[in-house]
Amino acid sequence: MRTRYAGCMTTRATILGLESSCDETAAAIVRGGDELISSVVASQIATHSPYGGVVPELASREHLRNLLPVTRAALEKAGMRQEELDAVAVTSGPGLAGALLTGVCFAKSLAWALGKPLIAVNHLEGHIHAVLLEHSRHGKVEFPLLALVVSGGHTHLFLAEQAGAQWRYRNVGHTRDDAAGEAFDKTAKLLGLGYPGGPLIDRLARHGNPKAVPFTFAQMKHHARQPSKRGGASEDNGPRFDFSYSGIKTAVLRYVETHQIFEAIERRRHALLALERPTDEQLLAHCDGQTLDLIASFQAAVVGDLTRRTLAACEEFGVRTLLVTGGVAANSALRESFERHAPGQGVVARFPSRAMSTDNAAMVAAAAHSKWLAEDFAGLDLTAEANLTLR
Repeated sequence: MRTRYAGCMTTRATILGLESSCDETAAAIVRGGDELISSVVASQIATHSPYGGVVPELASREHLRNLLPVTRAALEKAGMRQEELDAVAVTSGPGLAGALLTGVCFAKSLAWALGKPLIAVNHLEGHIHAVLLEHSRHGKVEFPLLALVVSGGHTHLFLAEQAGAQWRYRNVGHTRDDAAGEAFDKTAKLLGLGYPGGPLIDRLARHGNPKAVPFTFAQMKHHARQPSKRGGASEDNGPRFDFSYSGIKTAVLRYVETHQIFEAIERRRHALLALERPTDEQLLAHCDGQTLDLIASFQAAVVGDLTRRTLAACEEFGVRTLLVTGGVAANSALRESFERHAPGQGVVARFPSRAMSTDNAAMVAAAAHSKWLAEDFAGLDLTAEANLTLR
């Protein structure tokens, strides 16, 4: 049964968003789905860096420690009392089960204590609305709309449309194995560059030759209802534009083995571990020309594949508006590639700011507003869904 709440008739609700799907604890307040009032993010990079990746148990502990402080900080930055909120929104999936559960439990407790509606948000939809939040001043988007959500955990293509107040999504492409951001991070770890690897590869790639190592991608055939690795199951037998990045990760490993550069990698790994935040000069001092060429070629191959498949999907579905979002959307080469190639197909490519590309709670609060208008509220039986799909 849907619960009725006083004040739900307002069309510009002030919503507190909470995000804890992976290794960022975040709280933000957004009004009307398009007015950012405050945003606070507590990073866990220092916690996970020694391990070269996210440790789920440690991530959950850090969320438990940070959820209350970031919520208080968001309210303080907004100059608001918690009673002035209209609703509490939280990421319910997909993501790490334990990390999600900490946020869901906190949000349920807060919504119950305040007597406010609780809104469950899909993390992938949040990334899509991160772009819309910042581009609302440019007017309404043109449908059909295609969204590429590309991050450490996800590589998905969604066709989006509006159905009344709500948005509806059709998955037309997803990774069959590793996500693009995962390939960036694992390649950086293999090469001894540190964590998170995506930004480090982006910084170093400009110093190498992107054509030095000829990486290739297999041509994939579509099979009906091919399952996604995370959060984006296909829904029909129509055209598919799937991705695969485990192969290029393996190709980098084979290159390292063939050229016998493990010793240089270990020296680099130990040297960079001693540096908390290495500068570009320090990174370059520990990378020879061969390594820089390998890094540049890897990035160029992944960026090229993402661009080709996404623009092919735009052509297939007659799309004129493309949203590119998620952590990898901060990659400078990916932005440049879409900005260079999309206009030739009559496609307008939009990106979130780099701060909004990575996980944050403003995107959660923004995505929650359409659910507020539809009075699509969650009950106190809401739970985390690590493999939640977006529809």
